[in-house]
Amino acid sequence: MSSAQSQSIRIVLAGDPGPVRSGVASLLSAIDGVQLLAEASDGEELLTILRTVRPDIVITELSMHCDDGYTAAERIRSELPDVRVVALSADESVEAVKKAVASGACGFLRQAAPKFELELAVRNVMHSGTYLSAGVVKLLMQPPFPDVDQFLTDRQVAVLTRIAQGKSTKEIAHELGLSAKTVDVHRGRLMKRLQIRDTASLTRFAIRKGLIKE
Repeated sequence: MSSAQSQSIRIVLAGDPGPVRSGVASLLSAIDGVQLLAEASDGEELLTILRTVRPDIVITELSMHCDDGYTAAERIRSELPDVRVVALSADESVEAVKKAVASGACGFLRQAAPKFELELAVRNVMHSGTYLSAGVVKLLMQPPFPDVDQFLTDRQVAVLTRIAQGKSTKEIAHELGLSAKTVDVHRGRLMKRLQIRDTASLTRFAIRKGLIKE
């Protein structure tokens, strides 16, 4: 084995087949010193691969069709503690980040991360053991919204904030990695929980609580 090969960062990528996974695979292949060993379509296939191939890092989508990335991260932490897991998600909410870390991920990346951020994450996780983007760190350091965290979940706050910003159901679904139907369910629950009947009132509530500025 050559010196370059022995020093390469070995990665296994897991995620639903499609443009997200293929895009990340393409970016990884373009990073100097990174070797993409294999790709998996779900958690079970990922664990099967890891029984024969031992990477330095696993990059896994948090939401996969057959077995989500949270479960995969937990199993890797339990069965292969020397393998570092980087979570890949369209949802950058505090809830998603905390759940990923609690499941065993030592890094967190948004699905649309550019090549430079993907490379930064890979190298940081390899050398220092962790990676969170500056945006995620800033989000985690924000104090809880006054009173809101007492009766709304992080996901509900994320949906409420985007409703108040005037975003459509489709836009909210895309940003949070949810279906439009799920966003509508959250909207209905918010209105019921807050005893609010229309979007304008939701917006006024969000402004009062400091979720957005007028």
